Amino acid sequence: MTRASRLLIVVLFLAAAVCSWPALAIAQTAGTRSTSTAAKAAPSTVMSDAEVRGKVNSWTVGLAGGELEGAPIRFAAEIARVTDDGDNLHVLPIVTRGPTENIEDLLYLKGIDAAIINTDALDQFKKLVPDIQQQITYILSLYPSELHIFVRPEIHSLNDLVGKAVNFNTPGTTASYSGPLIFDRLKIAVNKTFIPHPLALQEMRTGEGGIEAVVFITSKPVAAFVRDWPPGFHFLPVDFKDFADVGFYLPARLTSDDYPGLIPAGQEVRTIAIPTVLAAFNWPVGSERYKRVARMTDRLFDHLTELHQAGFQPQWKNVNANAQVPGLRRFPAAQDWLDRAHLAGAASTANANETPSDEQRLYQEFLQWRKTHQQ
Repeated sequence: MTRASRLLIVVLFLAAAVCSWPALAIAQTAGTRSTSTAAKAAPSTVMSDAEVRGKVNSWTVGLAGGELEGAPIRFAAEIARVTDDGDNLHVLPIVTRGPTENIEDLLYLKGIDAAIINTDALDQFKKLVPDIQQQITYILSLYPSELHIFVRPEIHSLNDLVGKAVNFNTPGTTASYSGPLIFDRLKIAVNKTFIPHPLALQEMRTGEGGIEAVVFITSKPVAAFVRDWPPGFHFLPVDFKDFADVGFYLPARLTSDDYPGLIPAGQEVRTIAIPTVLAAFNWPVGSERYKRVARMTDRLFDHLTELHQAGFQPQWKNVNANAQVPGLRRFPAAQDWLDRAHLAGAASTANANETPSDEQRLYQEFLQWRKTHQQ
């Protein structure tokens, strides 16, 4: 290649480069402007750890449920399910040692705003916390747990059980806690055992092991008593008057409709029931903790009818938002919701049934009993 040719190529290359500079500059400027504009248009979404922590906790409610295999934790999980409202409300169901110890959690454990409890346990806490009925309120009465004292044929009365082996199920269950309290109040000294009820029932059926009775405290009907039993096995009656002064029990009955193989048609066995309730600490009205529980209460009451659908605990169909709980005051936000519903003529939407629920009926029987015996 001649020197002239090489010189021509260099000149052409420089000319092309010079021509491209304006376009390159324009593109770079446009790109810079575009990026800058986007940065100004899109606000920063990065939050600090403190802001994230505050947002997550601001509307989270800690709900103490119960043991993993029990009904209370299932109720807690379903409450969380229907009340969930994203960042506006997150109910956190918590596995605990059971409805009885949930009272202690509600009083002292950090992060617990509400709990599912058995009301009779409040009587025991009175010794440690004399004003406990001022510290704990109820939001909703969930279901009554009836006392079942099931005995062998040779046992005819509660006094026949003195000194005999009576099983109260495994530690941590409602029967294992409330059962001995009930027998102490009845002044019936028994040999308490705490083995699984299926094993105890088998020993009762065969007559081996020496167990003369089992104590169930749960919603009727109990599947174990629906099946066939040999003649003579039966339930013992319990008189409500022995518990009326406590204030945490309700009169109840087991009927032939509940257990047609054990109770003759048209007959019934009188007993008592322990209300299981959704309770809340009596947070100061207007406080942050109060506002959280109040929001959960409103969401729950607004969505009660959804809990009647398939996939939820069937007992929800018997829950009545108006049902009262003896010995406890209602959480203020719950009462406010009921008052608004009444004024709006929509109180019926809070009821699980148009007919009175078992708990509502039992409470009315309690009020009638108290009125009769105070005259």
